[in-house]
Amino acid sequence: MKIIVRISVVAFVCAGLLYTSNAIAQVPAAGLGSFEDLTNVGGSKICGKANFAGKSQTYTLVGAGSNIWSTQDSFAFLNKKINGDFILQTQFRFLGAGHELHRKTGLMVRQSTETNSPVVACTVHGDGLTSLQYRSESGGIIKEIKFRVTGAEVLQLERKGNHYTMSAARFGEPYEVHNVDSLDLGPALLAGLFVCAHTNSFSEEATFTNTKIFAPAPDSMVPYQTYIGSELEVMDVTTGKREVLARIPGSLQAPNWTPDGKTLIYNEAGKLIRFDLRTKTSTVINTGFATKNNNDHVLTFEGRQLGISHHDSASKGQSVVYRVPVGGGTPIRVTENSPSYFHGWSPDSQFMLYTGERNGDFDIYKISKDGGKETQLTNIKGLDDGPEYAPNGKTIYFCSTRTGKMQVWRMDPDGSHQLQLTFDELNNWFPHVSPDGKWLLFLSFPKEIPADKHPFYQRVYIRLMPVSGGEPKVIAYLYGGQGSINVPSWSPDSRKIAFVSNGIF
Repeated sequence: MKIIVRISVVAFVCAGLLYTSNAIAQVPAAGLGSFEDLTNVGGSKICGKANFAGKSQTYTLVGAGSNIWSTQDSFAFLNKKINGDFILQTQFRFLGAGHELHRKTGLMVRQSTETNSPVVACTVHGDGLTSLQYRSESGGIIKEIKFRVTGAEVLQLERKGNHYTMSAARFGEPYEVHNVDSLDLGPALLAGLFVCAHTNSFSEEATFTNTKIFAPAPDSMVPYQTYIGSELEVMDVTTGKREVLARIPGSLQAPNWTPDGKTLIYNEAGKLIRFDLRTKTSTVINTGFATKNNNDHVLTFEGRQLGISHHDSASKGQSVVYRVPVGGGTPIRVTENSPSYFHGWSPDSQFMLYTGERNGDFDIYKISKDGGKETQLTNIKGLDDGPEYAPNGKTIYFCSTRTGKMQVWRMDPDGSHQLQLTFDELNNWFPHVSPDGKWLLFLSFPKEIPADKHPFYQRVYIRLMPVSGGEPKVIAYLYGGQGSINVPSWSPDSRKIAFVSNGIF
């Protein structure tokens, strides 16, 4: 596993020259986070400056420049070379009141640092105007697509061939999306962050968090046979501030947070892995013969046992529920019937909830931790999945397609009083109750994805709502899906969550 090194790098550029100051001298040529160069496009006499704070994973960019418009551009550009398809994401804010209403910042790709270069920019102005701007040829006039949303704080720019997509939102809201087709900028581009003051008399400043640049999964990828890279992240649910803890080239999935707050447990290549949050190191949990575990694994509320879902050869390779001490050991089989996918413990650690396919339909079942007869809790046509007890044991939350889209539901522990909680056009999966019992967290797939599917490598949201119901709020915009938050992922203090995002980094 590659662990991310924490560094802080400062750079400034003036008259076309780049200067850097590394806060940790023993890291040579560290670069500016994910980027390589800071350029004053258009040659402003006011130096552009950039800082990357490794601990907080925050970029600060200062720049002047007269404008990004018409046939000539002038601005500060923090960038890197990139080939092929990509997704570029960030969450930003201006610092200070500003000098010009039309100061602007955002995401950009361009052919070169020439002032008249072909370009595509996700632009937010000082007065809140949000737009997709593009110049299709050298020296051409910039064209603009204005968004309905104003004052966007979250931006995404995606390239797929000659197709460019801009997504913009105020934090907490779904994206508004616009596209430009048949725009041939060539295979190799410069991509990054920009600031333009709209004047050469002053500079403007912006900060950028949750910034990523990566390649999505190619269309030729075969699900569950080949994988792309994964990042293990934690996030403050109030601010949306994310921190990448680790990155691997393969697929890690479904992190649990242990009750002591010191460790995450996730799945990788059929095994369960313990990740120490202090040392950022990982160790394999001994689960004996169970080495084909999927990402449906959950800790008891007190953290002493781990429920797992192992694909047992004796059950024709189908998923079977087992339990094992959290420190490892020989798993004890719980369910006789298969396939069964584990999702939740009762607060007293005596019962286990799971989704099982019986007679061609998926329903929710409950069983003693010692096995025996299973109790069916749902029996309405459609897929019911992801059951999880509230901390007080009085409610079970789950998701169901019974009304068309995948939506969040709740019921009593005996299966009675089943009530729908979400009603929108997205497909809402895997509700997780916060330890304080106040909030529901779930994963939302686009409406274009079939309601009964939760595939890898999609543009998804993590959303938050009160347990009593209400309007969900987006707290994370990510490229993920299957494996991102299949299992309970709250920190013990209900302030953070852990999840997995994906990409070829």
